Parts: sequence; structure tokens; C-alpha cells
Amino acid sequence: MTVTTSQREAIFKRYAQERDKRLRPDGLAQYVLLTGRFSRYAEDPYTPMIERDPVTDDVTFAFVGGGFAGLLAGARLKEAGVESVRIIDKAGGFGGTWYWNRYPGAMCDTASLVYMPLLEETGHMPSEKYAHGPEILEHCERIGKQFGLYDHALFHTEVTEMAWDESRSRWRIRTNRGDDFTAQFVGMGTGPLQVPKLPGIPGIDDFAGHSFHTSRWDYAYTGGSPDGAPMDGLADKRVAVIGTGATAVQCVPELAKSCKELLVFQRTPSSVDVRGNHPLDPRWFADVSKPGWQQRWLDNFTANWEAFGGVSVDDELEDLVQDGWTDLARRMRDILRALPPEERSAERMMAAFEDADIEKMEEIRARVDELVEDPQTAADLKAWYRQLCKRPCFHDEYLQAFNRPNVRLVDTDGKGVERITEHAVVVAGREYEVDCIVFASGFFVEFGISLEERAGFDPKGAGGKSLSQHWGEGMRTLHGIHVHGFPNLFVVQLGQGAALASNVPHNYVESSKTIASVVQHALDGGFSRVEVTAEAEEGWVDLLETHGRAFGSEECTPGYYNNEGRPAGRKERRNFGYPFGAVAFFGLMDEWRRSGTFDELRFE
Repeated sequence: MTVTTSQREAIFKRYAQERDKRLRPDGLAQYVLLTGRFSRYAEDPYTPMIERDPVTDDVTFAFVGGGFAGLLAGARLKEAGVESVRIIDKAGGFGGTWYWNRYPGAMCDTASLVYMPLLEETGHMPSEKYAHGPEILEHCERIGKQFGLYDHALFHTEVTEMAWDESRSRWRIRTNRGDDFTAQFVGMGTGPLQVPKLPGIPGIDDFAGHSFHTSRWDYAYTGGSPDGAPMDGLADKRVAVIGTGATAVQCVPELAKSCKELLVFQRTPSSVDVRGNHPLDPRWFADVSKPGWQQRWLDNFTANWEAFGGVSVDDELEDLVQDGWTDLARRMRDILRALPPEERSAERMMAAFEDADIEKMEEIRARVDELVEDPQTAADLKAWYRQLCKRPCFHDEYLQAFNRPNVRLVDTDGKGVERITEHAVVVAGREYEVDCIVFASGFFVEFGISLEERAGFDPKGAGGKSLSQHWGEGMRTLHGIHVHGFPNLFVVQLGQGAALASNVPHNYVESSKTIASVVQHALDGGFSRVEVTAEAEEGWVDLLETHGRAFGSEECTPGYYNNEGRPAGRKERRNFGYPFGAVAFFGLMDEWRRSGTFDELRFE
């Protein structure tokens, strides 16, 4: 389609109107942690805690977090010959977000061949293009078993103190289970989206019915199982889902099949594009999975994703993955390629980018009309914002679920739920009586809450200085991994690294290689301590502050992509990724590791 000036102006005006409806002065403060009176929402409904004696030993490497970050670090360390590796997690097993998110319909949004790490090393072929949660959790457990990571693991355990002991060149770690042990090296990988949040709706404590967060799905109440067994416990129940983000898009179709009545309370609709999931053909996979295949696919996905920004825009670039993310990137790239080279000014390229985005969002909005029978419901389900203002969703059953007679969308016109009473959810003064509330309200992003709230502890480095003190004016690292004043500590995160949000595990794939390389270099050289120099850390932070790229725009509809629409201060800007993109960052790190000199680090 050709976007006229009047069309563009009208669409941008609608975007601004919808954004303004949702702006709130409290920003992230509108959400609450699952602590104190809300702690019951955080309990583990999946695995009973097993009593054990406190651990008081010494390990070579201790890693806090048993999701992909910890599993990858542990696997690469084991491959490097480090046998004494301990992973600590508050969950009852490995899996991280896939341990907790067992809600019905859960699956990955990025193609499983690039999303699920260590497929080549474990010899596993995903069953589907987008694997469901139980299979991803099983794969996490497979990694743990294959690399012997269960041997020293501590589950249902929360670190309460981590402090550097200068006299012994060791980290001392204490936990809520009475453990008091030491480690030469430590890592932190608590995930960008692992601290659940509840909406701070007035009266949330007053509800007398049943309620739970999607990351703590209560199958004892709903019936069914993560594998898709019918939720027969809901046959006579009126269920409310509060939230319409990526989680709701996946669980609403499953709930719709089971509830007597399902009410979906929406503040902002998600953009929902075609999913197109299908089983993988073993014969096709056998042909694809030649040695080194997964790294090639990871690199190809990232190159395709970033190519729409002008990287390699004139080069032919095969798309191996062909999922929703690369389709979006390919569309953007084709628009930019159509511009004659002499017209590729920043202004013209941005205009072309905007036109491509409008075209795509018009398709997504038209898809709602095609699939949703009731005109008013269809109108309410249309996303009026740029596609990358919020995390794009892909599903082939979500929109159709609203055609069921037992499913109703309650659109709040951007205002959200007004309050909750003993028996009802209230919107615009109207009470909707329900038996159960499912909070599909997501997670705090890693820069949305304090370090201690996110991790549960605040590491104390050399001289007793805490990491939160060191990061008082914003994060300070080299490569997002090494922190000056915190010897032998490795942080695994998105910020100050590649910040590749379209495929988060790829960030951890590369970080784990770096950790294993540095630790192996230290051990082979007989060094007891490794630390980034103050100059190197300062140089990296200066680079990011000077050229860093923002992840979300203030002009976007409020959400976790853009700090709920609030301006990014210096502290928030330090969470930016490498200014030249993920492809360049991964290449830089590969070259840095291969050099074997690690010049910015000091080994003693």
C-alpha cells in the first residue's frame, strides 16, 4: 500500500491519543512486588521443598539463577574442565522462566531452533517450530543432566548474602537455608523478566474468590496440566483475566475452552500477527543439522533482525529462520532497499521505516476484522501504536477465542481496572462478578526495580562496597559482564551488552562463552583473582552514554519497553545496548575471546 500524507498524519494522531490515555504519573509504581501481604502469590505450586542440611563447602564457580543463563554458563564451564560448578535457584528445579511459566498454552515466540540453546550439543530436535513450555522445560532439565549440573545444585534456595573475602580471594555465600559456603568465582543471571508483578489495583486484597499469577498457575484449582489436559475445574466458573500481553495471548484460548464464562480485562491490546506453528520434519532437520548448524542459525537470525536498520541493506541475505521477527525485519529491509542510494538520508530512511511499519500494522488491524465476528470487539482489539512499541505477539487462536459465546472482552479504554471488590472486578463503575482472577500482569524488567529486589541480595565487593552503591548512578560494567571492584564476579544480562531482545537466549549463549574463556584463562595461569580495570569500565560506560541506542521511545504507548512512557534519565540510559548493534557486539566479543589476552582485565 502507498501511505499518503493525510493517512500518516491521521494514524500518528490516533497513536498519540491512545498513548495519552494510558500515561500515568506513577509509572512503574503502579505495580507491586509479590512480597509481604502478596507473598502467597510467589509460592512454588509445582515442586514440594525437600528438607536438607546446610551446605558449608567450597566450589570453583557458584552461579545464581538456574534458567538459560545459569545452564549455559554451567555447561560451558564444564566443557572448559571446571568440574566444581554450583547453581542456586529459588525454584524447585532448572528452567528459570520456563520453570515458573507453566500456564496453559505457553510457548516460545521466537523459532525454537534459535530460541532453545545447546540443541546441537544435546542432539535434541524440537518437535515444533515454536516449542511449547513443557518441551522447553524438559530441554532445560536435559542440559542439567547432560552436563552434570544437578550434582552441586541448590534448589528452593535464595541467596541472602554474597561478599568478597579479600584475604582468601573467595566469595562467601549465605542463603535462606542456612548454607554458608565459598566460591572462587560467582555469576549472576537472574533474568530480565523473572520477578512477577501484580497491578496495584485498589481492593486487590478484598477479593474473596480464588486468584493467582500466571507464573504460579494453580492447576489444583483449574484442573488440567501444562501438557494440555482439560481444565475441568473451571467448567462452572466465571474467570477474569487481567492483562492482554504476551502471556494472555497464549493462555486465553486455552481458558476459553474450559470456563463457563471468561472475561478478559484489557487496558492496551497486543498486536497479534500470524503464528503459523507446525511440527518439524525429522528428515528436513537431519539435512539442516550439519556440524555448527545452530551457531549459523543464531548468527543468521540476528543478522536478519538487524538488517532492517541499514546493516547489509544492499547485500543478499538468506533467511534461515523465517519466523515473525525475521519477516518483520525483511519487510523493513525491502522498503529501505527500494530507496535509491542517493536518497538514503536519515530523514528519508526514517520516513520509509515509518511507512513500512504503518503498512504492517494496518495488516494486523485488518486481520482482527477478518477473524473477530463482533464489530465492537474487533475495534477494541486493534493495536494503535507502532509494532515495536510493545513486544509483538504471534498467535492463530487468540483473536478467534473472542467468537466463543462464553468469552467477553472488557475494554477499559486505556484506564485499566478501577478496583476489585469481594466478588467482582470493577470497570467504569460497573461490577463484573467472577469466581477467579488470573493476573496476567507480567514481570518487572531488570531495570524497573532495584538490584536487591530483583536478585534478593546485594553483592559486596572489595572493601565492602555493595553493587547497588557502585551502580548508584546507573549500571557500570565492561561488556555488561565485568564490574570494577568486584573481582571474580560475572553478570549475565541484556544491558550494556548486545541487548538483543528479539532472541534473549542468544545473549546468554555468547556471555557463557566469555565467562568460560576468562575463568579457564585464570585457572590455567594459576591466578586467583580477575577484575576489570577502572579505566576499561569507564571507557565502556562512556561509549554507551555517548552513542547508546534506546530500546523504547517515549512516544510509544506506555509499557516495559519504554519505562512506562516516562523519560529516560542517565540511570536508564546506561541500560542501553552496544551502540553498533548485536551483530557487531557478538563479533567484538568473539575476537576478544580469541585474542586470549583479555587486555581490559587484570589477573593476579
